[in-house]
Amino acid sequence: MSLKIIPSAEAMIDLGGRYAADAKLGDVFALVGDLGTGKTHWSKGFVRGLCPKIPVTSPTFSIVNEYSDSAHTIFHFDFYRLKSEQELIDLGWDEYLDQAAIVICEWADLFPHLMPENTKWLEIRHQPDGSRTVFERGAAAISARDIVADLPREPRLKEI
Repeated sequence: MSLKIIPSAEAMIDLGGRYAADAKLGDVFALVGDLGTGKTHWSKGFVRGLCPKIPVTSPTFSIVNEYSDSAHTIFHFDFYRLKSEQELIDLGWDEYLDQAAIVICEWADLFPHLMPENTKWLEIRHQPDGSRTVFERGAAAISARDIVADLPREPRLKEI
């Protein structure tokens, strides 16, 4: 496990770009954290690190965005609005994982047992001074269920 202290949104974007530099096809990144912790900023930095000319937007309402150029394909998921595992499976989750691509999942803790065994888990937390801490936990070090069990959770917003 490694710990990083991130002082700003710009630093979170930079951190995502550093992860992109070492990423390879088949990598899956699971981002866990409360609302506003910087999951999408990290994702923007990651995508920009590999596909700098492609605009990056949050997949909150689309559920998944695809970013591709001649060398890379990245699928960026946001599980926040999904209500069940079956919804994710019906979206073609397994087919996305089978492609020659990199996958980023925000709110991955909602469906941890659907994440592949080799998933790289990043837990992002707010700090009182406005910074964020990012804990990296590899699949070999800890299981997804352990990560989720350790997280204090704020209730998700309810749809009206």
